[in-house]
Amino acid sequence: MRGHGHRVGRAARKRRQKSESIVQSVSLCHQPQYVKLMKFLHQRGFTSTLLQPALFSDTGRGLQALRNVKTGHMLISLPESCLLTTSTVLDSYLGQYIKSWKSRLSPLLALCVFLVCERHRGEASDWLPYIDTLPTSYTCPAYFADDVMAVLPTGVRRQAVEQREAVRDMHSSNQEFFRSLQPILSLPVAEVLTYEALRWAWCSINTRSVFMSHPPNDFLSGQNNYALAPFLDLLNHRPDVQVKANFNDATRCYEIKSISGTLRYQQAFINYGSHDNQRLLLEYGFVASSNPHSVVYVDTGLLCEVLRGDRSLDQKIKFLRDNNFLHNLTLSAEGPSWRLMTALRLLSLPQTLYQQWKAVLLGQALCEERERWSIQTAQTLCQRLLQDTHRALDKISHLLQRCDQSVREQLEVVRSLRQEEKCILGSCLETLQGSQRQSDDTLPCQPDIDAVSRHVIGAQVCPSL
Repeated sequence: MRGHGHRVGRAARKRRQKSESIVQSVSLCHQPQYVKLMKFLHQRGFTSTLLQPALFSDTGRGLQALRNVKTGHMLISLPESCLLTTSTVLDSYLGQYIKSWKSRLSPLLALCVFLVCERHRGEASDWLPYIDTLPTSYTCPAYFADDVMAVLPTGVRRQAVEQREAVRDMHSSNQEFFRSLQPILSLPVAEVLTYEALRWAWCSINTRSVFMSHPPNDFLSGQNNYALAPFLDLLNHRPDVQVKANFNDATRCYEIKSISGTLRYQQAFINYGSHDNQRLLLEYGFVASSNPHSVVYVDTGLLCEVLRGDRSLDQKIKFLRDNNFLHNLTLSAEGPSWRLMTALRLLSLPQTLYQQWKAVLLGQALCEERERWSIQTAQTLCQRLLQDTHRALDKISHLLQRCDQSVREQLEVVRSLRQEEKCILGSCLETLQGSQRQSDDTLPCQPDIDAVSRHVIGAQVCPSL
């Protein structure tokens, strides 16, 4: 009764917690944009009634199963006529401009320009029912404000800047081609093929296209394996879901078969691949919860900063780089990766044992002191990364108090990534501290003191004490 205070019992609390954990969904199939999309697809031969567009409380828009999907069952079979590919572009009004251009365009640029022009054409566009279902903006780094860029992890920030610059370069370096398209535009080129429009198209393709190889042609140059798949691209990613996806040359359809199965009225998912959340954020603009592939990367710059007292550090870093050992150095909830620990073991060695460096990369064991130093260094790296994560989360909280909605969405995605990092690094630090407690109190050897003679005992690299 309203206004009557009472204490909620344990059973009531459990019921409430259970109801809060249940994913809610609302069908979108009766909304005009999806009615038009399905009519568009049906006219092109798509007849599936297994899935429907729906809004889910945990992931947002996705596809809902209308009946149980068994293992091996076909989720979607989308006819080739429904796919938007470079063949679609070359066969359109844009084809003559692309074919007659003095240099060959990239398939990605051709698709980007087609999307922008089709959106510009509005009701005259055959593809408008699909374009109207595309997001108007994205939470990919190409859209990130500078404040959001600043709170990304170092390695992600570097790749995010490269992504943003790649889109800007695509726009700035193709102005002459854009101007050649003026005859097919109802407004000046500068008002249609803007940087913002090209960025939207680039993100639409980068986040939503499926892999489909195309035969080479004389008009495009570069990797040509993009295909935009209306309706199919409403499927969201989940790391633990298994599907089989490919273009079937016999049926001329892009097919997705479920391996995991889906219950009636639950969301059907696809798996984009075994990507960690940094990769998912960079390529797709989202972070997956409970992602078993997630790790925290150790940047070369951080390694150099932590070990700057080592006089032979530059030589060791060069050696690691030459042997392809400076990438994928990671920390997980279970502890440091094998690659990171191997790199740290090499970094623990003095220059006088240069002849042993290669053997260490191949798995040669070290003495207990150098192994302990490697673990302690991993612990230092973990602590430094955790400090950076806490600072970033504090900064994000401050920015969220004074930002607009578009930046808020970007910050929320980055905050999810940083919160996951905090959990991973916290667990990793506990693991490393446990390893530390198992060892004795002997001080770690110093890798930069070459004046002390060292020798190899058996198969272990160890200093003379």
